[in-house]
Amino acid sequence: MRTAELSYELPEAAIAQQPAEPRDSSRLLVDRGPATPPEHRQTRDLPELLGPGDVLVVNNSRVMPARLRLAKATGGRVEVLLLEPGDGGWWSALVRPGRRVPPGTELWFDDEPVMEVGERIGDDGRRWVRPIGDPHALMDQAGEVPLPPYVTEELSDLERYQTVYADRPVSAAAPTAGLHLTEAVLDRCRAAGAVVCELELAVGTATFTPVAADNLDDHVMHTEMYRIPEATLAACVRAERVVAVGTTVVRALESAAATGSACAPTDLFITPGHRFAVVDALLTNFHLPRSSLLALLAAFVGPRWRDLYAVALAEGYRFLSLGDAMFCTKSPSQ
Repeated sequence: MRTAELSYELPEAAIAQQPAEPRDSSRLLVDRGPATPPEHRQTRDLPELLGPGDVLVVNNSRVMPARLRLAKATGGRVEVLLLEPGDGGWWSALVRPGRRVPPGTELWFDDEPVMEVGERIGDDGRRWVRPIGDPHALMDQAGEVPLPPYVTEELSDLERYQTVYADRPVSAAAPTAGLHLTEAVLDRCRAAGAVVCELELAVGTATFTPVAADNLDDHVMHTEMYRIPEATLAACVRAERVVAVGTTVVRALESAAATGSACAPTDLFITPGHRFAVVDALLTNFHLPRSSLLALLAAFVGPRWRDLYAVALAEGYRFLSLGDAMFCTKSPSQ
C-alpha cells in the first residue's frame, strides 16, 4: 500500500489545543458499519454501547516527566526527551540541538552534572544518554510532561494529559483514547455488564511521526514494550466482544496473539490486510495523516475510514491527541 493513500487534508483549526472539559463531554462519532450512517454522540455515552459479554481493555501506562531542560558546562541550553531505558544505564532520547552536543558531553542541572550524552542511534535523530544516578529521581526533580509537537498551547493542568487510571510512569506520550474516560463512565460500563481490564504499553513519541517511506512495507516500525496481566488475557478469551481503548491496546493484544508472549517488546505494524485475532471494536481519537495509527484504523474499518473522517471534519470534530473520538467496529471482511 502506498503511504499517500493515508493522506487527507487536516486544517490547522481542527487540531485540538485544549482537552474537552469535563473529560467525558468530548464528542464521539459512532460507526456501526458500512450499511449504517454514523451517529453523533458524546464519550459519556460509551456505557450505552456496551453490554454483557463485552470486555473493555485500557492502557494504564502513565506519561513520564521525560522532558528535561538541561545545560552544558559552558552554559548552552540543551533539551533532552527521555524515551526508554536500554542496557548499562543508557536511555534512548531525543537531544536538541543535537549537532552542538557531541558524544561525551556532560549536561548539568542546578550546578551539578546529571547526564552524559552518547552516540547516535540509527538515522532517526535518537541518541544514547546516561543519567548520573536514578533517572526517575532526575525526572521528578527536573522533568516536565512532554506534550505532542502539534499542541502549541500550555495546559493549565497537566493531569489532563494523563488517564484517570494511569499507573506506572513508563510512557513518553499518553494513550490518548483513554483521556476521555472518567471513573464514573467506567463504573457505568461495568453496570452495563461489561468487564473492564487493564494492560500496559509504553507509548513512544514515534507515535506522532508520519510515515516517511513511500510504501508502508518500507517503513521501519518503532518498538514499544507491553505487559498484559493473565487476568486480562483470560477475560479476552472468554469475551464475546473485545473493545480496545486506543491503538496502543490493539497493538498489545494483537502482538500477544501473534507471539504467544504476554510481556515483550513489539514492533508490530498493523496495516490493511492484517487479520485481527482479538480486537472487535475500537475507541480511538482522530489521527495524523500518513501515520502508523491511521494505517491501523484503515486495517480495522477498511476504506470507509476516509468517509468517517470527512464526516468528522464537516461536523467540526476536534482532531489528534486532545480532540474528540470515534467508536468503530471491525470491518466485516476481517
